[in-house]
Amino acid sequence: MKTYDYAFRFTKEDGGWVITCRDLPEAISQAEANEDQIEVAEGCLQAALESRIRDDEPLPVASKPRRGEVVISPPAATAAKAALYDAMREAGISKTELARKLGIDEKEVRRMLDAGHGTKLPRIAEAVEALGRHLHIALA
Repeated sequence: MKTYDYAFRFTKEDGGWVITCRDLPEAISQAEANEDQIEVAEGCLQAALESRIRDDEPLPVASKPRRGEVVISPPAATAAKAALYDAMREAGISKTELARKLGIDEKEVRRMLDAGHGTKLPRIAEAVEALGRHLHIALA
C-alpha cells in the first residue's frame, strides 16, 4: 500500500530553518525561527504533490525516514487525489478514458485531480474503484 507521507529534514540556518525532502527535491522551503516548521513543511509537500500531478510527473515512493527527519503527511483530500493520479498512471489510462468509464465529462476528472477543487471523497473512491483499485484511509 502506497502512502504519500514523506520524510523532511529541518536544518537550522541563519536564524531560521531550511526545510527539504529527499524524495521530492523541489520540496524546499524555509521558516523563520518563530514560524511553525511543520506547517511550512505541510504546505511545501502539498505544493510539490500538486505540481507533480499538474505537470504529469510521477509521484515517488516515500523512502524510510532517516535519523533527524520528520514524516509529513498531506491533507486527506490531497492524498486521495494523489492515489487516483497514481492509479491512472499505473493503469495507463487518460483522463478522457476514465471519464468515459465513469460516464462523466473529462472536465470532472480534471477537477478530481485538481487540489484546488473540493471533490468529495466518495467520488474519488468511485474513480479509483473504476480502475480496479481500492482507496484506503488510515488513522495515524
